Amino acid sequence: MKPRSPIMGSLDALPLRVATVLAREIEQGELQPGSRLPTEPQMAERFGVSRNVVREAIAQLRADGMVEARQGVGAFVLAPEQRAAIRIDREALKTGDNMERLFELRRILEVESAALAAARRDETHLAAIKAALDRMSGEERWQDGSIEADLLFHREIARATGNGYIHTFISFICEQIRQTIHYARLTNPLHGLVEVNVAEHVRIYEMLVAGDPAGAGEAMRRHITGAAERVGIILPGAK
Repeated sequence: MKPRSPIMGSLDALPLRVATVLAREIEQGELQPGSRLPTEPQMAERFGVSRNVVREAIAQLRADGMVEARQGVGAFVLAPEQRAAIRIDREALKTGDNMERLFELRRILEVESAALAAARRDETHLAAIKAALDRMSGEERWQDGSIEADLLFHREIARATGNGYIHTFISFICEQIRQTIHYARLTNPLHGLVEVNVAEHVRIYEMLVAGDPAGAGEAMRRHITGAAERVGIILPGAK
């Protein structure tokens, strides 16, 4: 086995690092749908890791729905429409283009989610959303706990739609946008950022309480547009 490849970095989580490299090559088309992955010995040699590490990496890609294993034949790349799981490469989100795509996806899903929630919410839903909002605007607002509360706020709105698929998708996306919130906190004066962010969430909540689907959707649209701008992204059609 040759020395470990520099792209592998440290010993920590080597299977995940191998899986991340392979996943990126799949997403970029270097490994085409239907093609077989290199053999375990070939990948162990390429990355400078053991075959056990390679097996764990392939298992991760299978769990992410990116490849399928065929007994005695090998692992094959699946086309996007064949995948049974959703995966977003968090490293890829460090680029502006991919971060913009994530905000576009949020705008599509969450604006409609807020509108549906305004029409379907009950007092239990409103109480859960308000509890998250109170955490955001309370003593935790300057700490990382407010980020957890922010994500919970959006998940609870999705829950209030009564549509489990919407809740599942938005819950998944929330875990991806955690990175964008951290980035916004690093690149903006914290006090002003928090105050504006909380005010946007308050407006969304007010529209939910009022049972105003159009108002809730518009408040969510303005929030997502503003959140994008705070990390230097101007979404198409933003006013």
